[in-house]
Amino acid sequence: MTAPSLSVPTSCAAAPPPALPVSDVSTGVGLAGLAGLFAWIAFCRSFPDIAAMIGLEGGLSPERGVLSGPYAALAAMLFTALPMALWSVLVDKVHLRPSTGIDWNRPRPLAEVLPIAVVKLCGLWATWAVLAVCYALARWYWSGSYLFAMDVLIAAIVPLVTLSVPYVIWLDRYLVEPRDATFQFGAFVLGGGVIGREQWDNAALARHWRAWIIKGFFGAFMISILPPGFAEIVEADPAQLLSNPVQFSMLLVTLLFVIDVQIGTVGYLLTMRPLDSHIRSGNPFLAGWLAALLCYPPFVWGIIGANGQILSYEVDTPGWAHWLAGNDALLWAWGGLLVLLTGIYAWATVVFGIRFSNLTYRGVLTHGPYRFTRHPAYLSKNLFWWASVLPFLVTNGSTADAIRNSFFLLVVNGIYYWRARTEEAHLLAEDEKYRQYHAWMEAHGLITAPLARLKRAIIGDPAPRPGESPAFPAE
Repeated sequence: MTAPSLSVPTSCAAAPPPALPVSDVSTGVGLAGLAGLFAWIAFCRSFPDIAAMIGLEGGLSPERGVLSGPYAALAAMLFTALPMALWSVLVDKVHLRPSTGIDWNRPRPLAEVLPIAVVKLCGLWATWAVLAVCYALARWYWSGSYLFAMDVLIAAIVPLVTLSVPYVIWLDRYLVEPRDATFQFGAFVLGGGVIGREQWDNAALARHWRAWIIKGFFGAFMISILPPGFAEIVEADPAQLLSNPVQFSMLLVTLLFVIDVQIGTVGYLLTMRPLDSHIRSGNPFLAGWLAALLCYPPFVWGIIGANGQILSYEVDTPGWAHWLAGNDALLWAWGGLLVLLTGIYAWATVVFGIRFSNLTYRGVLTHGPYRFTRHPAYLSKNLFWWASVLPFLVTNGSTADAIRNSFFLLVVNGIYYWRARTEEAHLLAEDEKYRQYHAWMEAHGLITAPLARLKRAIIGDPAPRPGESPAFPAE
């Protein structure tokens, strides 16, 4: 891995198209997942009434409560994923796209497929074994919220191994090139001679492991954070909170984070070629990995956030509710701003549908909030931190602490800017459609274009000429 170049090669550049390129994901995918998630939440909240209606109130316990446990949160993924998968296949017909690498009209004979599938299964199972060893060795996976993720992954081992056999054999009959990166790792594990090949493809091995490290690292994290927010939403009584602008606003913020986490988790786990949601490439730049990993456990625990951490920006900062206390009108307005920012953040995940994940290229999004800025999630998240923490207002009256808080939050903002740059460097090198989108946003994006003009005015860079993409992302 190498650091990304600070400029885009002319050979990779493209002139801004006359119209915004069509997104690889339709609006309906995310909306279908959202509908499924809301239906499951409504069922979980109404379960006591449903149980009484169908005669289950005399079950194992004298009183049957709402379904707010961790496995109800896990089940929510099914109700989120299934509608998105059905919409993708039945409405968008993504399984017919050339980008899947599948040709449904030319199935291979089973005898031709089996030797390839065996090698691929060996590569797949060996990959899972390596990830299992990594989970076992990393102490942070065996405490706190990660324990739930480990329980889920352990329970999934047998079904995954069992189902992978028919799935790989079936899919390999239709893949245009079945000797993919997983096959290459299988060849590495078994030795090239066993399949009549002199040598496996090292570049394919690198692609394989970039993709699986992303799935392994972020998948476990996302599963671990499913239960708390889901339980809070299912157990909440919004009517009791309507008189409290702070609590009601934070309940809505929690709901939006639940939406983000549920759809995001589906995206990490549902990487399948028939759904055109496979990982086409992982970010090849070391800088991209560093910038992303700094924002997640275990790295974030000692670097970003609360008191005692390196980039602590919350020293003696009680936050917005403290400073606006006693003024209900202002509390409602400020709470509404926080809900709006969180809503943009969740919207940026919903429009990905089943393709959300960090550090990957899985197609190009050009609709929803990505029509206004190339990084709506990062922009809204960082603005949320400023608006909720108010780091420049401290209870100890120390100007030095106010300056330190603000400085370190600016450093955190800089990390997200760094992430944005490395992600764009990755996507600009991968897809002509993204290069067109990047150039179009530079000229027409509601938020991106003014920032790009301001930056050029400050640093004196001329506007990009036709056929060129700008050297840096605008935000």
